[in-house]
Amino acid sequence: MPKVMGGKGGRWHCCDRPRTGRVEHMKPMAVLCGVSRCFRGTTAVDSVDLVLRPGEIVALLGPNGAGKSTLFDMLLGLRNPSAGTVSVFGMPPTARRARARMGAMLQDTTGPAGLTVGETVRLTQRLYPRVAPAGELLRTVDLDGLTGRRVGELSGGERQRLSLALALTGRPDLLVLDEPTAALDVAGRRRLLRAIRRLAAQDRSILLATHDLREAQEVADRVVVLHHGRKIADGTTAEIVGAVGVRRVQLRAAIRGEELANHGGVRSVSRTPDGRFDLLTTDPEGLLRTLVTAGHRIADLTVVDADLESAFVALTGEEAA
Repeated sequence: MPKVMGGKGGRWHCCDRPRTGRVEHMKPMAVLCGVSRCFRGTTAVDSVDLVLRPGEIVALLGPNGAGKSTLFDMLLGLRNPSAGTVSVFGMPPTARRARARMGAMLQDTTGPAGLTVGETVRLTQRLYPRVAPAGELLRTVDLDGLTGRRVGELSGGERQRLSLALALTGRPDLLVLDEPTAALDVAGRRRLLRAIRRLAAQDRSILLATHDLREAQEVADRVVVLHHGRKIADGTTAEIVGAVGVRRVQLRAAIRGEELANHGGVRSVSRTPDGRFDLLTTDPEGLLRTLVTAGHRIADLTVVDADLESAFVALTGEEAA
């Protein structure tokens, strides 16, 4: 069953195993158990459990300030948890052997603008005890034709792909990606997602943070949702959407949005670009029955199953940033 906290289901514990096919029986790459982190009296991450397994792509979702970056920092050993434990390959994340098997693609990590692509890769190779050949790295991210180009001359998509190549330099078994497709055009996004899928097929474990819910639904085997530092959902897209139990209703009616929001089962009310009401509700039949009984004329009605974006809004009460 999916793990949806706060009103549905129970607490998810670090000893539980995700249901993502063959990976559920494989030894974890990383285990975070009851992890919390506080800053000056503010709890950024609150008692989060997370298991990452080989061959699995896990999308980490949450509004701005949900705790995603702090969770990344603790997984990578850049910050110590205030409570709980982090184990990577059975070791603390600060252990040299653990760090040698991790790769991270964080924001703006492509290196000095004056170096060429090839020089940047060779410089990064010096940091690892085992390295992938430069040509192999650049072919993986479709940059093998740009070895002599300076980093400062790369497009935004090319810089993103170079960041991924640098994260792969040490042949990591665990890969942490922070907004890997941010600011990419459609073609660049597709290239990068193809590369990420190929890496997961090699039994690497991949944790990626994204605000693009369609991207998460497309590429992730499992989705984890953080809100105010707490994990509120953990499962496949289908499991999370099914557990939330909402449907999307769009309609026109001479009624105030506040009245619609007060109807039992309505989780959110907004407007579509064409001016229709856009509602997420657990009881679409009851909502429509109430409106008709009250004499409201309904037009341009559509009722569709929820997607990950709908479930995210229902869980957090916020749109994805």
